[in-house]
Amino acid sequence: MKSEMKGIRSVGLRRAAIVLILSLAARVLHAQDPMPARSAWSWSADANVFAGYNYQQRHFADFSSWESQNWMMGMGERPLGDGRLIVSTMISLEPFTIGKLVYGSGERIAAGGSPQLFQTGESYQRQPFVNYQHPHDLVMGLGATYRFVRPRTTYVFGADLVGSPTLGPTPFMHRQSSRDNPQVPLTHHFMDSTHVSTGVVRAGIETHGWTIEGSTFRGAEPDENRTNIERPRLDSWASRLSYRSGPWSAQFSGGLIHVPEWYEPYDHVRWTASIGFDGAVGGRALNATLGWGQSRAKVVTNGVSNGELLEWNLQALPTLALYGRAEIAEKQLFGLGLHPKGFEHPHVYSHMDALTLGAVHDVVKTDRMRLGLGGDVTLYHMSPDLLQYYEGSHSYHLFVRWRVAPAAEHHHY
Repeated sequence: MKSEMKGIRSVGLRRAAIVLILSLAARVLHAQDPMPARSAWSWSADANVFAGYNYQQRHFADFSSWESQNWMMGMGERPLGDGRLIVSTMISLEPFTIGKLVYGSGERIAAGGSPQLFQTGESYQRQPFVNYQHPHDLVMGLGATYRFVRPRTTYVFGADLVGSPTLGPTPFMHRQSSRDNPQVPLTHHFMDSTHVSTGVVRAGIETHGWTIEGSTFRGAEPDENRTNIERPRLDSWASRLSYRSGPWSAQFSGGLIHVPEWYEPYDHVRWTASIGFDGAVGGRALNATLGWGQSRAKVVTNGVSNGELLEWNLQALPTLALYGRAEIAEKQLFGLGLHPKGFEHPHVYSHMDALTLGAVHDVVKTDRMRLGLGGDVTLYHMSPDLLQYYEGSHSYHLFVRWRVAPAAEHHHY
């Protein structure tokens, strides 16, 4: 009986979320035309869609896929009392467009994710992902924020059924420095992997360019059912101090994440720091992010591991963007699996460096959208323990990219 009630609640939550998402999407699409003066709401939309070929060359084990990384976001804003109310939603079709057409040794395989060398995090069919990036959930965001603006200080309060807590830099899919790159950072689970948390309550204060904020949220990563919404919990916490001045931004954050992975039933402490630049150099738009993240796994005798990232996107020509990403990471590739709760044990970390260089040429560019053709290649350097399995490995993407070109800047709460 309890399981039936739980199923009914899950279906009800999912249906309610989808109805709200579709309603917001309809309003956002309608907002492409000028809004009537009598309306208190203003609407904006954002989206990014990649579709193409992903090839990962691994020693003795090449694998490839036809796939689409994608997300769509809608936001509505209106005055309320002495402040402003902001509602937002975000969806992704990756549960249907990633992990379906994956091939190894010429045969189609059940992968459950996008092939990516050295990528880890989450699981498929009760096995931890290694060399795959999981698809994002259908509902990636659904929440509301209230901004109470005073002469020198702004107070921010928010709650999300699905959202991002106050931990880490801006999630990679929203960073301008990575929006033309179809590949997820290898350091994703060191910095911004909590961006799809089911259950987030947050608050902050903004003054003179500084923001201090805190949140409580569910620490567990999404389950393998990518189309449902897990039951919200508030069992983890995070806080962040950030600063913004002109094109520059910086943040330092930390938090306790309660049992993020089912196969490693213990808490993690995460620290992150990043500096961002979104401006111009020599008259050309340049977006760059330098980030660091550290994971401290409890119960693990040597549970400290680090990841560093530098990524950029340069608008070299009006229709040509050059992007790149350099990463250094320490990851557990060997020995991933279920560990008994409370069992003290060591991790075996491997070291890998990755360098991605790519370009996107816009073949169609209007005030509302961009359609481009792109490609990239990634080269790797690794520790000796990986050479037997990965020596000489590399990867590349060929893709079509469609994105919204919003008329005004928007923020992600």
